Amino acid sequence: MSNKNSSALLKEPVNNIIIKMAVPTIAAQLITTIYNLADTYFVSSLGTSATAAVGVNSSLERMITLIGSLIGSGACSYISRLLGADKKDDADTVLSTSFFTATAAGVVFMIVCSIFINDIVRFLGATEDCIMYSMQYARYVLMAAPFMIGSFILNMCLKSEGSATFAMIGICFGGILNCILDPIFIFGMDLGVAGASMATAISKLVSFVILIYPYIRKRTAVSISLKKIRFVSEQIKEVLSIGSTSFFRSSFMVLSGIISNRIDRGFSTSALAAISVANRVMEFPFFIVPGFGQGFRPVAGFNWGAKEYKRVNDSLNFGMRASVIGAAVMGAVIFIFSHGIIYVFNSGADSEVLRVGMLCMRLQSVVLPIHAWVSVINMFYAGIGKAKYALIMSTARQGYCLIPVLLVLPSLFGVEGLASSQAAADVISFFIVLPLAKKAFGIISEASVNFKSELSDYNDAQALKN
Repeated sequence: MSNKNSSALLKEPVNNIIIKMAVPTIAAQLITTIYNLADTYFVSSLGTSATAAVGVNSSLERMITLIGSLIGSGACSYISRLLGADKKDDADTVLSTSFFTATAAGVVFMIVCSIFINDIVRFLGATEDCIMYSMQYARYVLMAAPFMIGSFILNMCLKSEGSATFAMIGICFGGILNCILDPIFIFGMDLGVAGASMATAISKLVSFVILIYPYIRKRTAVSISLKKIRFVSEQIKEVLSIGSTSFFRSSFMVLSGIISNRIDRGFSTSALAAISVANRVMEFPFFIVPGFGQGFRPVAGFNWGAKEYKRVNDSLNFGMRASVIGAAVMGAVIFIFSHGIIYVFNSGADSEVLRVGMLCMRLQSVVLPIHAWVSVINMFYAGIGKAKYALIMSTARQGYCLIPVLLVLPSLFGVEGLASSQAAADVISFFIVLPLAKKAFGIISEASVNFKSELSDYNDAQALKN
């Protein structure tokens, strides 16, 4: 299986292999989105306080994911390049060290947060009305923390060696199981909020077992073993430098979300509902876009490591075109049906919710191709190990572009400025990334020229010896 994947990454037409890698990832992302909505839907029947508790603990789950993203994203990129360069032993070391280190960090996180669980949920925003529900939900989520982090690492690294389909199976099966267990535990067993949390924890454990199975059966290109743990400074630096891009992007996403919610409340309940519905709907294209990028990244990284620079160039060209076209189609559909979509999510909405929600959704739909284009450039730099440029782009959209816009536009234009903030941030990010996009092709060209020169020098040296 592993040899077949390696051969495909190097020889199959880049457009075919990128699509094959991207489709399973996109499917897994969509399943994750759906089961998150299902979890909220079932818990909402228990009352407002229970719903608030799930919302509070979503921040806890993001914190757990941050640990996995810091190590997993960097390990994924590095392993792709090592495999492309035919350095399997180094790839084994990187995966083994990353997996066991991240899982151990999950155990520490679980213990510390369990001890201070009351203080943790209060810090995350739990009110007196929902604090007990929050603690019930957090308790089982924390038990699953090591498996959630381990699954993140395994999922990313399966993609790095071309096994995107198996990675999809692990994530999707857990998500579907969660949707099945929710009503059974919440209503059938009368466990309430604790039942929802228990269902989530079990689904995470099952996903972990599925994802680690091919490694246990030694059906992967890279292997995991305690004996292969090596804390090599160069490898640690490489993993963390790339992983930091995902870490900071997620951190900014949390921060910007908090700021946005606080500003929402300053206008009206209708404004808060409108922005919430628009952002919920836009999660679907926003998950598809990085899903495509994650299918593109290992192809670029593997061929970069193998010094197949023409394929790197071709993959970048195809990735940019395909992502922009796909985003334009999705944006057009959402733009046209925005009124009906908002009505489905808020059948009792007043005219203000419809007006503000449609404005927010339509503006984000218009600039969706920009977001997709930026995402591919970001994944390219992450894939070839250029951490500095990847960090600049990964923190732009939800970080240093969005946060200042959130602080300015609503104060100038009221609720319309709030609804326009994300779209405005996307436009600003385009002008920041544009020179880096041009530089990407220059980097590929320079690497190709240097490689041809080195190869020519080597051939000349061999000819002199003969």
